[in-house]
Amino acid sequence: MRRAIEFIYIDAGGGHRAAATALTEVIAAQGRPWDIRAHSVQDLFHTIDPIRKSTGIDFQDVYNIMLRRGWTIGTAQLVPMMHAVIRLFHSAEVRVLARHWADSPPDMVVSLIPHYNRAFKQALDRVRPGTPLVTVLTDIADYPPHFWIERQEQYVICGSRRAVDQARALGLSPSHIFQVSGMILNPRFHQAPAVDRARELARLSLDPARPTGIVMFGGEGSMEMVKIAKALNQSGLETQLILLCGKHQSALRALRALEPQIPLRIEGFTREVPYFMSLGDYFIGKPGPGSISEALAMRLPVVVESNAWTLAHERYNAEWLLEQGAGVVVGSFSKVADAVRELLRPDRLAAYRARAAAIRNSAVFEVPEILAEIFARHDRRELARLWQVRESEPRGRSQPRLHRILWRSRRKGSRLDAGRMAGPGQQSSSAAGGAS
Repeated sequence: MRRAIEFIYIDAGGGHRAAATALTEVIAAQGRPWDIRAHSVQDLFHTIDPIRKSTGIDFQDVYNIMLRRGWTIGTAQLVPMMHAVIRLFHSAEVRVLARHWADSPPDMVVSLIPHYNRAFKQALDRVRPGTPLVTVLTDIADYPPHFWIERQEQYVICGSRRAVDQARALGLSPSHIFQVSGMILNPRFHQAPAVDRARELARLSLDPARPTGIVMFGGEGSMEMVKIAKALNQSGLETQLILLCGKHQSALRALRALEPQIPLRIEGFTREVPYFMSLGDYFIGKPGPGSISEALAMRLPVVVESNAWTLAHERYNAEWLLEQGAGVVVGSFSKVADAVRELLRPDRLAAYRARAAAIRNSAVFEVPEILAEIFARHDRRELARLWQVRESEPRGRSQPRLHRILWRSRRKGSRLDAGRMAGPGQQSSSAAGGAS
């Protein structure tokens, strides 16, 4: 029997859709009997979006505009204001979701976004009571209150011990909390790149003998890349840069206008990030969970900035990076040359790269196993309920459904199989069920 799982993502930043896409790809490759339906919350709430109605701009695009223009100071104060607007439209959100799920019933809802998980739960309870709601954090930690984790019956899948502790502090049952080994990444980041590094660097007009920095600020890009390139271009350091500008055309033009003192390779939006990272020795960017995790998966130590302009919910990421010993945090990218000089000391770079390599993240392969385990638990509860019904009904009346549930609960795909939890070439992670 096939199951319908609905993934909900948002295109505010690229990480939410990327996580949904990566999970869908892995689930299909594993041949699981699940039909994945992916929906953007922007599309679901299009008719009740107050920002679009008043400005013509989708609410998800406000975030992207802020990133492109660097309007990120004061986000700690902005988040409570945004939550106030969400609460104001909460009833309308629940009605829209309830209609959607009444028309297209899911067997499970997987939320890959923050802010709306209370509405998801209440809408499911209205039209599909008992349907599992699973929230997969695409941030390293929560930013409470009312960000990712709510005080309600929801499963949460966390990529760090801190997020697990936050879920427990909110009173979630330990049986509803799972820890995986990191952030969800595209499977390509888990595959050893089959490239001749020296030849590829030469093909890109770069020097194979120089340490190569990868500079990237997500899919939206940032003018901060220009500041970084100028600082390193004038630093006298024996390094070179590959700059991935994303969709930021102004940054792309400004970088191409530089008079290079060091080798520079400047790219616009690309889907070949794993390829370019495979050519690097270190990474410079914003402290986003996806960018940091991608770099570490490619064994690159990281240089990030953390200050008042850093998004409030991303500030812990810089702390986490220091806890892992896998990078350097600067208060301003005006000091990036000093950070890179420190990183490139021969005795330091090897140590940083070793600590980056020690962080083994298989989350994209672990999450499907957890979803299967949640289905199995749901089936066992339903089986127990039907046995109770059977005792109170005339014999035989509940047998057909009872047999279907029993068959489903015994399927191999409904059991947590440690051997399938590991990614290619990686050991099985015991963390996936460790918090349950």
